[in-house]
Amino acid sequence: MSRLGKRSVLFVGILFHLVYLWSIFDIYFITPLVHGMQHFVSTDEPPAKRLFLIVGDGLRADKCFGAWSNATPGSSEYAAPFIRSKILEEGTFGVSHTRMPTESRPGHVAIIAGFYEDVSAVTKGWKENPVNFDSVFNQSRHTWSFGSPDILPMFAMGASDPDRVETYMYGHEFEDFTRDTRELDTYVFDKVEELFKNATTDPAVDAALRQEKIVFFLHLLGIDTAGHASRPGSVQYFENIQHIDAGIQKLQKAMDDFYQDGKTAWVFTADHGMSDWGSHGDGHPDNTRTPLVAWGAGVAKPDVSNPIGHDEFSIPWDLNVVKRVDVEQADVASLMSYLIGLNYPVNSVGRLPLDFIDAPLKVKSKAIVANAREILEQYRVKELQAIDTELNFKPFPRIENITSTLNSLISKMRHLDANGEYQSAIELAYELMRLGLQGLRYLQTYDWLFLRTLVTFGFVGWILYALTSFLDFYILPRKIDPSYGYELSFFAIGLLSVLFGVFYIKNSPLMHYLYAVFPVLFWETVAEYRISLWEGLKILIWNAGGLERNTVAKLTIQVIAFFALMEATVVGYFHREVFSVIYGMISVWPLIQNYEICRKNKALVLSWFVSCWLMSVFTLLPVVKVESMAQILVAGVLMTVVGIVGMLWLAKRSASGGHAISTFTMAVLGLQLGLVILSMVVTYSTVKSLQARKGLPFGNQIVGWLILGGSLALPFLHLKRKYHDYRARLLLIFLAFAPTFILLTISYEGLFYVTFFINLVFWVDLERKIYDNRRANENARRKVDKSTTNGNHVTETSSRRLELADIRIALFFFFLTQIAFFGTGNIASISSFSLDSVYRLIPLFDPFAMGALLLFKILVPFAVISADLGLLTQRLGVKPSSLFSMVLSISDILTLNFFYLVRDEGSWLDIGMSISHFCIASLLCVFVIALEYCSEVLVSGVTLESGDDVVEKNNGPVDR
Repeated sequence: MSRLGKRSVLFVGILFHLVYLWSIFDIYFITPLVHGMQHFVSTDEPPAKRLFLIVGDGLRADKCFGAWSNATPGSSEYAAPFIRSKILEEGTFGVSHTRMPTESRPGHVAIIAGFYEDVSAVTKGWKENPVNFDSVFNQSRHTWSFGSPDILPMFAMGASDPDRVETYMYGHEFEDFTRDTRELDTYVFDKVEELFKNATTDPAVDAALRQEKIVFFLHLLGIDTAGHASRPGSVQYFENIQHIDAGIQKLQKAMDDFYQDGKTAWVFTADHGMSDWGSHGDGHPDNTRTPLVAWGAGVAKPDVSNPIGHDEFSIPWDLNVVKRVDVEQADVASLMSYLIGLNYPVNSVGRLPLDFIDAPLKVKSKAIVANAREILEQYRVKELQAIDTELNFKPFPRIENITSTLNSLISKMRHLDANGEYQSAIELAYELMRLGLQGLRYLQTYDWLFLRTLVTFGFVGWILYALTSFLDFYILPRKIDPSYGYELSFFAIGLLSVLFGVFYIKNSPLMHYLYAVFPVLFWETVAEYRISLWEGLKILIWNAGGLERNTVAKLTIQVIAFFALMEATVVGYFHREVFSVIYGMISVWPLIQNYEICRKNKALVLSWFVSCWLMSVFTLLPVVKVESMAQILVAGVLMTVVGIVGMLWLAKRSASGGHAISTFTMAVLGLQLGLVILSMVVTYSTVKSLQARKGLPFGNQIVGWLILGGSLALPFLHLKRKYHDYRARLLLIFLAFAPTFILLTISYEGLFYVTFFINLVFWVDLERKIYDNRRANENARRKVDKSTTNGNHVTETSSRRLELADIRIALFFFFLTQIAFFGTGNIASISSFSLDSVYRLIPLFDPFAMGALLLFKILVPFAVISADLGLLTQRLGVKPSSLFSMVLSISDILTLNFFYLVRDEGSWLDIGMSISHFCIASLLCVFVIALEYCSEVLVSGVTLESGDDVVEKNNGPVDR
C-alpha cells in the first residue's frame, strides 16, 4: 500500500475499527439458525385446548415474588398476591434465566420460538422486523396477541400464514414515560374483554375462540415503562405489578366462566428484568432473572413434599414450602408447545421442563424424545451444511454419524417403551439433547481458531501501521523511500487470494473478506516501510534528548510503566476503584517529574493535587444513582461560580494590560451564564412536575430544547475570532456544555463535569510549565554548543519533533479518556447511564432519539478533553495532531486485551461485561480519531502569543 496522508490514515483507522468491532459477533455470537428441518409433534395427548401467555415486560423475579417494604409506609406486602396463590396452591414456579442482550425482541423470541437470536437482534426490535424462523405462534391454529406495536408485528408478519396471528395494538403515543403507565396494560385487558364480549354476539368469533391449539398472547409493557421512568424500587413499579396481578385474576375468572371445561393453560413470565437504575440490556443478574409461573390444564401442582431448588436469592420470598424449578428462557417455548400439543418450533433449543407438567411417565417420555429428535435434527442439517462448505471437515467426535445416532435413538426408544422403562428413556433423551446442543456449539465454534488468528493479526498490524505512520509524519526529519519488492507484493496478493478462495468455498459472509483485507494490507505496508519504522524508533528513543539522558535503565522503567498503566486500565474495567488508585498516583507526578517546577509553582501544584484527589472520589461512588435535585442544583451553582470567576479574571487581566478581551466575548460569556441559570430553573420545575406525576409541561420541554440548542450554538459565534488567551476559549467550551449537565443529569454527573474541567485546566498549565522549563534548559545548552562550534547558526523550525517524554502526555490523555467515560458510569455496561433525565426532553418512547441524547451527554467530556489536548499541542510547539496520533498508535493494546477476554459461556453478567468492554475499548479508539477533528473546531482562532503566558511559534524564549 502506498504512503497515505494523515487524513487517509485516520479514515482507514475509523473504517478498520468499525469493521473489526463486529468481529466478536461474527466469532463468538454467530446465529445457530438453520432451515429445512423436519417437524416433531410434542405430544398426541395435549392436556389443554388453549394457552394464555402473559409477559410482564421488564419484570424482575425478586420484585414479582418478594415482599415490598416501601409499598405502604410501615408495612410489608406482596405486589402479586394472586400469582403467589397460584404458586402455593395450583401450579409450578421458578426463575427463567434469560440471555444477553436482555432486550424485548430477543427475550420474546426466546420465549415464543425457543431460539436465541444473535446480539444484533437488539436493533431489530426497534422496527417492524419479522421473525424469520419458526415459533409457537406459527405452529398454533390461531393466535390473538394484544399489546405493544414494538413487539406484536414481528410475530404477525413473520408467520407462515399472515392471517394466523391477529394483533390488537395501541398507538406509539401511549408509550409516554410521564403518564400513568398502568394505562398501557389496561388497554390490553380491555381489548381481551372486548374480544370475548364480541363472541357472545358473533358466532364466527365464538367458533374461533373455541378451537383447539390456540394461543392468547398478552404483552404488558406498563412494568417496563414504569421501571425506566421511576426505577424498579419505586411505588410506580409496585403499583404496575399490582395492576397486572389484579388484571390476570379478573381475566382467569372471565375465561373460566366462558369455557367452563378446565382446559386452559396459563404461563406467566417476563422477557427480561431490570437493573436498579432502570436499565436493561447487559448480563447483570437483575436483568437475566425473570419470573416463570404456570398453572391450569397439564401443569403440575405445587410439590410440597420435595421443596428443593431454593437459594439465598429466593429465601426472602417465603415460597420455600414448594419446589422451585428454574429453566432457561428458551425452555418456555417447549413447555407451551407440549401443553396444547403443537409441533416443537424447528429452531428451538429449549428442553421440555418435565417438572412443570402433570402427566404419566409414558407421556413425558414420548414428549421429551420428540424434543430430543427436534434438537438432533438441527445438528443433522447444520452438519450437512458444514460438510458442503468446510475444507476437510471433522465431525463432532461424540456424534460421528448423525444418521446412525438418530436410528439408534428410535430403536432404543421403542425397546424401552415396550418394556415400560420410561425413566430410562427420559434420561437417554436428555443425554442426547445435551450431546445435540454440544454438537451445535461445536459447529458454531468450528472456525474460531482461524478467525481469531486473523483478527489478532489485524489488530497487531494496525498498531504497527499506525506507529509507522506516526513516526513517518512526526519523528523522521525526512521521508524514507519504501523498500519495494515484487516478491512482497506477489506474496500479499497470493495470500489474499488464498484467503478469499477459502471464504468463497466456505460461503462466508462479506465481513470475513474484510477481516482478511486489513491485516494483509497493514503487514504489507509495515514490511515496505520497515526502515522508516526502525529509524523512527531509534530517533524517538535515542536521539530525542541525547543518549546520555536516555539510558537503558531509564528506558526500561518507562516501558514497564507504559505497559503497567495499560494493564491497570484493563483491570479498571473490572474493578472501578483502580482508576482512583491511578489518580492518586498521578497527583504526585509533578514532584517526581520536576521538583524545581513544584517549588516555583506551589499554588498550581497544590491545585492539581487537590483536583486529582477530588476526581478519584467519583470512581468510588456508586454507579446506581438516585435522582437528587440538590446535587443537580449544587453543580449548577458551581458552574455559575466558575463562569463568574472566569469572567472577572479575564476582565481583570484585560484592565491590567494583559490580553484585551472584547465586549463581544464578554457578551457571549454572559449569555452562556444566563443559559446555565435558566437551565437550573427549568430542570427544577420539570423534575417537580414529573415527580408529582403531572407529566412533562410542554413549555418546559420547548424551553429545555431551546437551552440545549442555544448553549451549543453560542460558541460558534466566537470560534473564528482571534483571541490570545486560551483560558477564554476553555471557559466558552465549559459553559457551552454546562446546561447539558444540568438538563440531562440526575445526580453527581454535574459535579463530575465541573471537577473534570478544573482538573484538565491545571493539567494543561502544568504541562506548559514543565515544557517551558525543559526548553529553557535546552536553549541554554544550545548557547554553549554554539560557542563550542564557532558560532554556527542553529535553524529553528515552526514546530518541534516529538520526544520520548511526550509519550507520557499521550498516556495521560488516554487515561483521561477512560475517566471521561467511566467517571459517572458503570464499568460493566453502558446501560448504567440512566435514562431518567432524557424524559425531561423526550417523554414518548423513542429509542433512537433517547439513545442519541444519552450518547451526546456521555461524549461531552470527550469534547472538553479534546480541546485541552488541542491547546496543549499548540502550547508545546509540536505539530498539529501529533499527540492524537501517538495515542492512536497505542490505544488498541487495550482493545486486543478485551478481544481475548470476550466470553460466550459462564454467567450472563460475565458475558455481558466482556462484550461491553470490547465495544467500549474499540469505540474509544474511534473517538480518539473523531476528537482530533473536534479539537480543530474547538480551538480554531486561538493564538498563543503575547502576555506572560507566551509560547512563540518559533520556539523562541518565553516572555516573562
